[in-house]
Amino acid sequence: MIHRLRARQVQILCGTAVNAASYLAGKELPAAPAEENTLNGVVESIANAIKHLQSFKPQDFEGSAARKVSQPRWEGQYLTGEEYALMHATPNFYFHLTTAYAILRHNGVDVGKRDYLGVMPLKR
Repeated sequence: MIHRLRARQVQILCGTAVNAASYLAGKELPAAPAEENTLNGVVESIANAIKHLQSFKPQDFEGSAARKVSQPRWEGQYLTGEEYALMHATPNFYFHLTTAYAILRHNGVDVGKRDYLGVMPLKR
């Protein structure tokens, strides 16, 4: 069984990406998946998030910079799509990514800076 805290960080990370795209595209949020505590469950959460994100088309985001984005916990307040993307969604995504990375490193998982940064489009 995967440690619950690590699993939860990955699920929050997936949810942050999926919710951000949905809010910015003005589409309904998908149902939140059940919490998973197994490695297979976490892998499935990641696969489902990727599948959902791949369903968006560039035209889904037309006008998203000016779209009003709100969440239930904001009690009727909103940000523009641009503000939401820059000031909430992106920092929230990287906060949870960094936290998951740090938890994995702390627990002896062999991940490093290159795993965090991913493939870079270097040119010659």
